Amino acid sequence: MRVAFLGLGIMGQRMAANLVKAGHEVAVWNRTPGKQVEGARPAATPGEAAAGMDAVWMCVSDTAAVEEILFGADGVEPVLTAGMIVVDSSTISPSATLRFAERVRARGADYADAPMTGSKIAADSGSLTFMVGASEELIARLQPLFDAMGKIIIRVGDTGKGQAAKIALNLQIALIYEGFAEGLTLAAKLGVEPERIVELVKASMVRSGVVEYKAPFVLNRDYTPNFPLRLMYKDIRLMLEAAKEVRVKLPALETVEEIYAIAEEEGMGDLDYAATLGLLEKWAGVAVKKTTA
Repeated sequence: MRVAFLGLGIMGQRMAANLVKAGHEVAVWNRTPGKQVEGARPAATPGEAAAGMDAVWMCVSDTAAVEEILFGADGVEPVLTAGMIVVDSSTISPSATLRFAERVRARGADYADAPMTGSKIAADSGSLTFMVGASEELIARLQPLFDAMGKIIIRVGDTGKGQAAKIALNLQIALIYEGFAEGLTLAAKLGVEPERIVELVKASMVRSGVVEYKAPFVLNRDYTPNFPLRLMYKDIRLMLEAAKEVRVKLPALETVEEIYAIAEEEGMGDLDYAATLGLLEKWAGVAVKKTTA
């Protein structure tokens, strides 16, 4: 297929590279110049990348960025034609997604929201999990592209439901990690080695994929961004906005949002979201340190 891939961040660059490897014809665009994907044709604007393509795939930072790519100056909207498909793997507002899809369909094209989960390692290996808001027929048309980038594709409903599922999933990730970080901090203050806590988590009903993935980085105090804190903070705000729209109360998340706000103020935005542990350590006057080599 002919694909325009828009957004070459931590995940997008790897996803676009896998499309090229799978033999698709790929044009790429990134807001910040200089990023390339070997074998893909670089474009100066989103509209240039999208012109004449079968699919336009977006993976950018937030709702405003998606809107600008689609409908801003040099955007995709003027080159949309009947039969084209716009796919959004960003994490954005579910209600905005519905508005964007309606405007895209007015041009004769179709729209799928397909945010994904998985680390940059999964993006590298083409083993992401996609949660898709689209018809089964549209997913079938996109299957060759999903196959190049992911291992699991779950249809969660019609338009907007992919984004709704993604923010619900990330809500749980944020709360699970925060519970782990608080448990480590309390244990450290009480004199328990963090390795023992991790060992117990893995051996008990507290076991979690979030903890299993993050624990080695935390024990080595490695906050290289797999998922930058600023993006998780953005997602938390999306969750709270969506909850307000449908009159749902999220008291635990409201507290975690305060922690992320302070972390961003203290310059942690470009670190991995696991760096929120640093605030807990600071407030407790303790360091969660690995005790074995």
